[in-house]
Amino acid sequence: MGIMSTTAFLELLAREAAAVEFEGPLIAARASGAPPEHLAELEEAKLLALRVRGLLERRRQREMELTGLYDTASDLAGLRDLDAVLHAIVHRARHLLSTDIAYMTLNDEGSGHTYMRVTDGSVSARFQGLRLPMGAGLGGLVAESGTPYATADYFSDNRFRHLGDIDEGVREEGLVAILGVPLRLGSRVIGVLYAANRSARPFAREEVALLVSLGAHAAVAIDTARLLAETQTALEELSAANATIQAHSTSVERAAAAHDRMTSLVLRGGGVEDVSAAVTEVLGGELTVLDVDSIGDLTEAVVASRVAGHAVRRGDTWVAAVVAGTEDLGALVLRPGHELVDADQQILERAALVTALLLLFRRTASEAEGRVRGELLDDLLATPARDPAALRERARRLGVDLDAPHLVVLIGPDTTAGSPSIRSRVTSWAGTYASARSGLAAGRDGKVVLLLPGSDAGAAARAVVRELSRVLGRPVTAGGGGPATGPSTLAGAFHEAERCVSALIALGRTGEGAGSEDLGFVGLLLGAVNGTGQQDVQRFIAGTIGPVVDYDARRGTTLVSTLEAYFGSGGSLARAGEKLHVHVNTVTQRLDRVGQLLGPQWQQPQRALEIQLALRLHRLQSSG
Repeated sequence: MGIMSTTAFLELLAREAAAVEFEGPLIAARASGAPPEHLAELEEAKLLALRVRGLLERRRQREMELTGLYDTASDLAGLRDLDAVLHAIVHRARHLLSTDIAYMTLNDEGSGHTYMRVTDGSVSARFQGLRLPMGAGLGGLVAESGTPYATADYFSDNRFRHLGDIDEGVREEGLVAILGVPLRLGSRVIGVLYAANRSARPFAREEVALLVSLGAHAAVAIDTARLLAETQTALEELSAANATIQAHSTSVERAAAAHDRMTSLVLRGGGVEDVSAAVTEVLGGELTVLDVDSIGDLTEAVVASRVAGHAVRRGDTWVAAVVAGTEDLGALVLRPGHELVDADQQILERAALVTALLLLFRRTASEAEGRVRGELLDDLLATPARDPAALRERARRLGVDLDAPHLVVLIGPDTTAGSPSIRSRVTSWAGTYASARSGLAAGRDGKVVLLLPGSDAGAAARAVVRELSRVLGRPVTAGGGGPATGPSTLAGAFHEAERCVSALIALGRTGEGAGSEDLGFVGLLLGAVNGTGQQDVQRFIAGTIGPVVDYDARRGTTLVSTLEAYFGSGGSLARAGEKLHVHVNTVTQRLDRVGQLLGPQWQQPQRALEIQLALRLHRLQSSG
């Protein structure tokens, strides 16, 4: 009967039956007079099948969310029509959050209002034409505070100011539950993205986070469209000026050539290097593109160029600030081969605008790809392993062949401890390093992990240490795991890399990179812990400090950590007490208990050495 009941629920799972259908086998069994033990068995199988169904539903929803964000990033990278991109974002928000309606409002800084920009699922013309004063209604509150707000029942929520015409529009649309998140450009809020239902419902944190991500894409799309319009306007102005004086000035001819060249670069997806080559070809001389961190002595000139909105001259050098909105992206520095006239100066200024646009495109695409790559790596390292076929397909789209041997390199926590800015730099560097090698990188639980093709874990870890140490100007510790082939084996390689990092730190070898095979005796023991020698290592630990470990497990005491502090302090009771933040008498009492458990000879040199080795192995096993 157990096999028959399992088969029935498996068939329901296979055809994605509704939850209510899982009561069918129980109803049928009761109708046939099945004994109570069989009914209990069926009830247990039903609950298990429903849990499996819920897990599959959550995974399916997560895949839909990731696909939606990936598609939105793709739309943004190929932005041509702002309305189409915003409609797609609002439609995806409604679809992914399964709400009755989704809509977007934008702030009108001139009037101090926020107005309806895009709707999906709306049926009320009055609602579609609403304008909200700042601070009024849920949307006005979000627009004013820049903070997400959600209400399960709009009309009974007194956290925001209700106005008659706004409430009438919401009532005419039939909305009850509303979630709103701000559209941010830096510290400035430019609008609000909403998801709403016509019945009461709460919004989960995951739904708020998803809508915030979609709102970030929408803000970038709006700002990118603005930059495109500004650049196009600038290029059109340059073209008109060239047409007026083209017959009379060789400088105008150079401006026209530059205009055509940079327009072509934008249309065919050229890079900053192409802009530099185009300007140098037209104007002659030498052009240097500086990022924000490389401006140095030219800071005053760059600030003057940004404030004036024009290129400025300093000696024999022309400087044009590269700016996107209020954000500084760098500067163009031209040392021309001849004296510049007004039209030549405009070429440099337009080149700065095009450079800002291309840098913004590159950064947006890089951030989107980095998120997708990081999420894939996080799923690959998760346990239990997820759908291997889906993971392979996602990796294939990113140019990663999971069926080839791969290594996992973990950058030690000592590298980024206590410094969010360094952790951010390491994560950014790791993404670029892994992407250049057809790999993946991500931050995971405060650590930075890389997945790289190859078969020598130690060599890969040392290469990461060498390159990253040069970038940071400080020592870096990294452990390697693998090689591993296929999605299901990567989590094991990750844990091996974790144990390697723990071993390097425990052995005092920070600032190094290694795999398990590079760690000598401890490395062999680490391999044994993960391989066929596990029983021998366990037997050694149990025979040496087993009574102390068991005592801690039964009583909830900390004798193991007391032993570690005692040996780590060179046998000093006072220093051990300082490490443990307890009185020296407490340390003495705990060590007396250790002596009762391990015997009076436990501090003899040979015995003490065995105990210290067992403590280190026990710690390495626990950290793995």
